[in-house]
Amino acid sequence: MFETIKPAPPDAILGLTEAFQKDPNPRKINLGVGVYKDGRGQTPVLVSVKEAEKRLLSSEATKSYLPIDGLAAYATACQELAFGGDHPIVREARAATVQTPGGTGALRVAADFVRRISPQAKVWLSDPTWPNHPNVFGSAALNVASYPYFDAAGNRVAFDSMMAALEVIPAGDVLLVHGCCHNPTGADLSSEQWQAVAALCAGRGILPLLDFAYQGFGNGLEEDAIGVRIVADHCDEFLVAGSFSKNFGLYNERVGALTLVAAGADAAAAAQSHLKICVRTNYSNPPAHGGQIVAAILGDPELRQTWEVELAEMRDRINAMRHLFVETLDEQGVARDFSFIAQQRGMFSFSGLTPAQVQALRERHSIYAVGSGRINVAGMTESNMEYLCAAIADVLN
Repeated sequence: MFETIKPAPPDAILGLTEAFQKDPNPRKINLGVGVYKDGRGQTPVLVSVKEAEKRLLSSEATKSYLPIDGLAAYATACQELAFGGDHPIVREARAATVQTPGGTGALRVAADFVRRISPQAKVWLSDPTWPNHPNVFGSAALNVASYPYFDAAGNRVAFDSMMAALEVIPAGDVLLVHGCCHNPTGADLSSEQWQAVAALCAGRGILPLLDFAYQGFGNGLEEDAIGVRIVADHCDEFLVAGSFSKNFGLYNERVGALTLVAAGADAAAAAQSHLKICVRTNYSNPPAHGGQIVAAILGDPELRQTWEVELAEMRDRINAMRHLFVETLDEQGVARDFSFIAQQRGMFSFSGLTPAQVQALRERHSIYAVGSGRINVAGMTESNMEYLCAAIADVLN
């Protein structure tokens, strides 16, 4: 049965990491994988996380299963972080949250849920988007389409083209929008643009699905939630797929959540019963440790304050690298205008490098980036910046 199977193509990003690890060049740089790196090029364990783990281990009394939808305290923490503690959605129990294995797990549960309740619905993705988005929804047997999002010539959101496309999306379809720190472009909607998108979704009966994986990595916890909260002001029904991989550094703990918002508490409870079926027939119930860490930190004022300081340090380092990158390219005599990199947010940006230039960076200088030209700004450090920018200057000449 297995003898006729042909090898599947490697994952574009994870395969890049494998090649990077095998490269013997001591000056190699990985700008491909979506993982935060500190100034030493390491992915740290946060102090707040270590302290929370100590407390959890000292008080742990069981390894029994969690409920299908996960920890109640975790669900509450997720909702309050996304919407704010006193938001009507939270007060009126209009939200139902299921704890998931990472943000990808949240997206897959959302896909299975949509397939279950509305199998003819089409999911609309930004062009470009995270490469795994079409795979996740396609694997759930949903139809996928795209809408214009990025103006490569102007290095900004192609908002007029985007809105023109959204205006013809049929009622009942699903619109996936990146909540903040758009992956892969780093170009986000303004608050005014969010207002227009949310109003259009409400008016046309489109279901918004917000991929909210980077809260706090853009401009701040509250600032990055503006899109979610504007959608909440306009739409009675929507979905939010969240992740704590980045802002808590909990990559290998796989900590995510899918939150469904309905017009009323009864509708939310009914919808949650179907979310539970999607979970039960997929992974049955979520892992405990990562969710316990997040709930412990967000539920303790001292730990939360420590975490918010650490999150601000990560965000500030990323933004500092953006500015240093632009300045160092200028110092290296690069004529092309890269100033847009400093204006974008989150870990990722479209560099504008062609596939041939990306390949040249890898072959000549052991600098690894995705073929589309997407770069992870968090992979830059003060110590590798001059080498990186000199290499880019070389392949551009």
